[in-house]
Amino acid sequence: MSLRRALALAACGLAGGSVLLSAVVPARGGEGEPRPPGSAVPAASAAPPGLLLLPPAASCPPAAGWIERPAGSGGYWDSNWDRREPLALINLKKKNEETGEEELSSRLDHCKAKATRHIFLIRHSQYNLDGRADKDRTLTPLGREQAELTGHRLASLGLKFDQIIHSSMTRATETTEIISKHLPGVKKISTDLLREGAPIEPDPPVSHWKPEAVQYYEDGARIEAAFRNFIHRADAKQEEDSYEIFVCHANVIRYIVCRALQFPPEGWLRLSLNNGSITHLVIRPNGRVALRTLGDTGFMPPDKITRT
Repeated sequence: MSLRRALALAACGLAGGSVLLSAVVPARGGEGEPRPPGSAVPAASAAPPGLLLLPPAASCPPAAGWIERPAGSGGYWDSNWDRREPLALINLKKKNEETGEEELSSRLDHCKAKATRHIFLIRHSQYNLDGRADKDRTLTPLGREQAELTGHRLASLGLKFDQIIHSSMTRATETTEIISKHLPGVKKISTDLLREGAPIEPDPPVSHWKPEAVQYYEDGARIEAAFRNFIHRADAKQEEDSYEIFVCHANVIRYIVCRALQFPPEGWLRLSLNNGSITHLVIRPNGRVALRTLGDTGFMPPDKITRT
């Protein structure tokens, strides 16, 4: 790859207009002659020596249509990312006609979340890769051991888990059944939204995994729907902090982490998760999100750790 192409790709993340990179060279007035201090820079149609004009951001590959990104520079935090910001939940047009400022404040308080949500994302344990159909891709003996270790770890945290939501795929369902033995009384819910798939075309691309474009189109919308359905701040009616477990798949978890932290979702494949690993997200009442752990398997003996 040429230097010009490499720098052009590096500039794709910058918003708006053309980007001008300087190579830090001495100013010159003519053919190799230094320019006197304070003299004007001559106009030119091309970039002057030592400067490289990169293409505008519009020439970079477009993001998936369902990813909403606010305009502005990088580092911007969208406080209404889950569409549950109190101001977004009330009709401000009625403020002056039907309510006063004090009542508006009361309405805002009524819409504010009070509790923190703790989201534990568990990757399924090792499974039989030779199975043709999903029903044949059952956990291996080692995978069952991993699930036992994960369940024991979750139970040892001493938390009152509210529910276990799991992918309907066989390997996730079997992992859930083993984990739930360590958490008696916690209800289990199966969903197709959390099934494995191709969430969004990764950047940079990889040569060993290239799904068809239609797979991104179909799986991407479903996995994004899973994110919107399950990852958000607590409902205003929720009084106490909640602890929820989601047993699903590596691609789904990595995509959810990137979306929750408002990182570029195309970077999901840069993350790596072991089988039976625990990823812990925290969503505060004000909508702020923190990642406590990513793919933790420190509770497993080294010879029990796999990533298949």
